Amino acid sequence: MSRLLRIDASARLHDSHSREIADYFQARWLQQHPDDEVVVRNLMHNPVPHIEAATITGFYTPASEHDAALQTATALSDQLIEELMSSDILLISTPMYNFSTPSALKAWVDQIVRIGHTFNFDPEKGFTGLVQGKRAVVVTATGAVFSNPAMSAFNFLEPYLRTLLGFLGITDSHFVSIEGTTTDEAAMENSKRTAREDIDHYILGTA
Repeated sequence: MSRLLRIDASARLHDSHSREIADYFQARWLQQHPDDEVVVRNLMHNPVPHIEAATITGFYTPASEHDAALQTATALSDQLIEELMSSDILLISTPMYNFSTPSALKAWVDQIVRIGHTFNFDPEKGFTGLVQGKRAVVVTATGAVFSNPAMSAFNFLEPYLRTLLGFLGITDSHFVSIEGTTTDEAAMENSKRTAREDIDHYILGTA
């Protein structure tokens, strides 16, 4: 049995295109893997607060030296990292806001990217990701059609998430894109159809 950790970042609780396709992925995944566990963290229902000065201090202070204040400041980070590390598959559904990630998703990222827990640094070897042996599936939804060469340079969402996942040690990542949600209905419907087909092929390949 595997565990799927799902992170939903859209501010829309209804009619979210990214969540719609993530729902499809989850349903199809459970059809093929009925014994798997799914943990869902909806960042709108349960917002993750932005890190504060005490949080950063706690990140760079050995746990053996944490007082009660630092334990409190890093408690949520501990919980979110445990969710990630105990999962086998990470499913992220997110829209693009202003060419990049929603702040809700960035807040989650800032809590889980933590030295000594999800990455290490060695002056001679550089950075090493500690979130290894896992797969990630990322569903993105964009208002414009960023596969259009005229718009591709404005897409900071997918490159950022690819870089982030690789930095953490997740090198097996699969991206599913929904495009044209506010500008091109035909492109949107076509990308949704393609996304479902892509997901079917992906999941059947893991069965």
